[in-house]
Amino acid sequence: MILAAAGPSAYWYLTRGTGVVALLLLTGGVFLGVLTSTRWGAPRWPRFVVSGLHRNLTLLALAFVAVHVLTTVLDGYTPIGLRDAVVPFASSYRPVWLGLGAVAFDLLLALIVTSLLRARIGLRAWKLVHWLAYASWPVALMHAFGTGSDAKAGWFGLLALGSAAAVVLAVLWRVVEAREGPGAVRLAGGVAALALPAAIAVWAAGGPLASGWARRAGTPARLLGVPAAPTAATPAAAAVPASLPTTPFQAPVQGTFSTSAPGADGLVTVGMSATAAGGAKGLLHVVLRGVPLENGGVQMTGSRVSFGPRQAPRAYSGQIVSLEGPRLVASVQDSRGDALDLTLLLRLDSSSQTLSGSLRVA
Repeated sequence: MILAAAGPSAYWYLTRGTGVVALLLLTGGVFLGVLTSTRWGAPRWPRFVVSGLHRNLTLLALAFVAVHVLTTVLDGYTPIGLRDAVVPFASSYRPVWLGLGAVAFDLLLALIVTSLLRARIGLRAWKLVHWLAYASWPVALMHAFGTGSDAKAGWFGLLALGSAAAVVLAVLWRVVEAREGPGAVRLAGGVAALALPAAIAVWAAGGPLASGWARRAGTPARLLGVPAAPTAATPAAAAVPASLPTTPFQAPVQGTFSTSAPGADGLVTVGMSATAAGGAKGLLHVVLRGVPLENGGVQMTGSRVSFGPRQAPRAYSGQIVSLEGPRLVASVQDSRGDALDLTLLLRLDSSSQTLSGSLRVA
């Protein structure tokens, strides 16, 4: 049997891409907005060009945020609705960090609406909202770290660092140019420009970039694939996984598998049960559903994976994250949010319904 992986949905890719692009556009809008406030201009970049580009980048950022929100809702993997995009901190999924995204979205909406009504609300009110809208940038950056799929990726770290550097340089330039402004205000602006990105970096290092963040951020247990909390009928000791060898380790695996007949939806279910190193290093259970292929393989659409020692075989639970022929990679977590990466190299014998291969745990 050949197992074929199905990639994540197109909505998931669109959500990630539009979120990153929106952050870059927002960074550019803030950068040019600060330059506009200094009345900066150059022979090749007249003031009206800088002002117009600032306005257009902000509008484009709002458009990408709207697509980002819509694709997140349509993806359906996480319990996020349209209400959660505009009502901060009301979601059941990572309420604080998703709520920050809603705050940034609301600030951008307020900026656009007040700009359209500028003649009616007056210049003073418009300026107040305009300056408050600049807060959408650090809020959006924290949202990206707190809920983004790419928060731990090296390229995203470089992108965040570059964005922060651009905004900090623009604000410091604004402070230097405001020679006639109160000294205390200028000093406070410079300190804030340096302190805020530093504070976000320290928070990210101890939060989103540290292990176990998904659980601490408020991801529902069913999405983490962790066991339910112990009840009166389930002793607390049963929820504590027995020890496994120090990671990383590798062990041979042997077991069996079965394939169901196609259901009413046309999908088949493949179940695998395997023992690593005679049970000393863990029991593995894999269930995947998918579309049967003409060559006898399966195009995966969903999965469920559990792993643990014999005393607690489902101590770690999760799902397959990569499936390429005989190579299967799964990510599993325990009830404390500690994660393991399982890499399997399998040989499936359809005649005997048995499997063998190797397991690497990291």
